[in-house]
Amino acid sequence: MILAFFMFKYLIQLLYPKTCICCNKHLVDSENYVCTGCLLELPLTNFHQLPNNNLEKVFWGRVKIEQAIALLFFKKGGKTAKLLHALKYHDNPEIALFLGKYYGTFLKDFCIQHKIDAVAAIPLHKNKLRMRGYNQSEMLANGLANTLSIENLSSYIIRNKFTETQTKKSRLERSENVEKVFETTNSSLFENKHILLIDDVITTGATIESCALELTQIDGCKVSVAGLAFAYHGV
Repeated sequence: MILAFFMFKYLIQLLYPKTCICCNKHLVDSENYVCTGCLLELPLTNFHQLPNNNLEKVFWGRVKIEQAIALLFFKKGGKTAKLLHALKYHDNPEIALFLGKYYGTFLKDFCIQHKIDAVAAIPLHKNKLRMRGYNQSEMLANGLANTLSIENLSSYIIRNKFTETQTKKSRLERSENVEKVFETTNSSLFENKHILLIDDVITTGATIESCALELTQIDGCKVSVAGLAFAYHGV
């Protein structure tokens, strides 16, 4: 039976080999989604170790954010872009869960230092969630919460307005597009807590700003931001 199992496993890998999201090379048994070589080559920001970093500056004068961090820099056509495309369009939420757990390994000391109580993902509108089947940012939050052993409050923030895609909008248009679109379903859960607000990619910060403004109106609620990626265009 054991021999048959390994033969079957070998046959499956031969017919349907696991390949790296970034470089398409075959993965070995100990690797998942991204090969070790590509993981080592990812463009890390190290923002969790850099106060007043460029992502924090995005929110200056707009909304009170305690800390703002991102794991990776985004560059069109780069490895981060391939990861983000896989998150949204490969119909495999496990990729986001894997990356959330990976991200969490960088943030253990950060969360202790800044007394993070819980994570919460930027929600999708129910119509978009129905079309995609899952919220990649919530899966990232699940992975982070799992690695960091903290609460996940993602299900208590909802998006009450279906907004158009942000991709081709200006900074002002993005802000107007997401104005007053978020609300909490149980604000008491956020009272006197430091929330790490999770999104997959941050560009102008308009979506984060809108959600953070809602949360910071709750008594004692503080907000920090964590993006998987940051598309830096200057501040």
